[in-house]
Amino acid sequence: MDFSFTDDQKLLKGTIRQFMETELRPHLREYEKAEKFPAEQVRRLGELGCCGMMVPEEWGGAAADTLTYVLMLEEVARVCASTAVTLSVTNSVVAAPIARHGSTEQKQRFLTRLARGEWLGAFCLTEPQAGSDSAGIETRAVAAPGGGYRLTGTKSWVTNGGVSSVYLVFAKTDPAAGARGVTAFLVTPDLPGFRVARFEDKMGLKISKTAEIRLDDCEVPAANRLGEEGQGLKIALEALDGGRVGIAAQALGVAQGAFEAAVGYAKERKAFGKRIGEFQAIQWMLADMQTEIEAARMLTYHAAWRQDEARARGLSPLEGRVGPHASRAKLYASEMANRVAYKAVQVHGSMGYSREMDVERMYRDARVITIYEGTSEIQRTVIARDLLGGESLAKAQGGEGRKGEQAE
Repeated sequence: MDFSFTDDQKLLKGTIRQFMETELRPHLREYEKAEKFPAEQVRRLGELGCCGMMVPEEWGGAAADTLTYVLMLEEVARVCASTAVTLSVTNSVVAAPIARHGSTEQKQRFLTRLARGEWLGAFCLTEPQAGSDSAGIETRAVAAPGGGYRLTGTKSWVTNGGVSSVYLVFAKTDPAAGARGVTAFLVTPDLPGFRVARFEDKMGLKISKTAEIRLDDCEVPAANRLGEEGQGLKIALEALDGGRVGIAAQALGVAQGAFEAAVGYAKERKAFGKRIGEFQAIQWMLADMQTEIEAARMLTYHAAWRQDEARARGLSPLEGRVGPHASRAKLYASEMANRVAYKAVQVHGSMGYSREMDVERMYRDARVITIYEGTSEIQRTVIARDLLGGESLAKAQGGEGRKGEQAE
């Protein structure tokens, strides 16, 4: 397990860092105040290959490994967590499932446009009454008289909602079958019965669009079903297993950005006649911050390596048992990012509470990382199930099989 970077990975890191510093950072405060989606910057990141990092070249992707993908997301999130989650969702939980389960026609229609950055994708699993219990979704898909399906229901907390061109929607085709009755569909916003009901007014990630989607007898062609009927929950959980590595990378980037800001401020700010970085209290905070970041980085890189090992053997994230490793990375990195952002604000003192400082935004952005794509509590359940044995733990919890997990 060698984490030394190749020349291509070093070039990618440098390219993305320069882009984020010159093309997005100067606009962040303006975009944040206006809650403006950075459409132009996202489009240009797509042109750099950031929307189809792990998509095969034959479908327009970069065919990169997971570690390269993680490095890209780290660099984006170091400056802007909102943009990082936009890319993460498109890559991990939309493009990846299509690449694995899509028909040739679906790959031609959807995957090539996603990979080139022409389209963004959205993942529609969570509902107002079904978050962590994804098997409890109530959206229904019934056979339409003329063929295809009609979908009815509400999807909430949809990242990239309102700015996406394809939505991966999960609905029950057989409600009596429970988790085995969920089916996946590729839904475009031009289909009759699809509408964006509202946008969420969030604490953080202000320039990432998060919407509620309503499906009112939405007419979806049979050709838009992803996989077979009843395979939906398997597709969703497989996507989440892989996607959590990307969310861990986002947490790393936020923490790294907050840490760098704190170090810079500690070198400049003076109190009691000397720079605050000379005080042991500040030094210890910075030391703890860096140590936690490096620990989370190793967990995340290891999970990325495990995912690549599974891919090399032709296994899905579920088959390759990537999940527990991704959960450990996501759990530790997301909670670490919150601790690091907290300390970064503390190092800045009263200035850290000002909207004029980047650490204030990072503090708010970090909070949701412990919630979406599986709460910290769900991650602990996944990890414990792996340690104790899935069947015995599920029985002890009064459930059957693998439970659903929350995702935006």
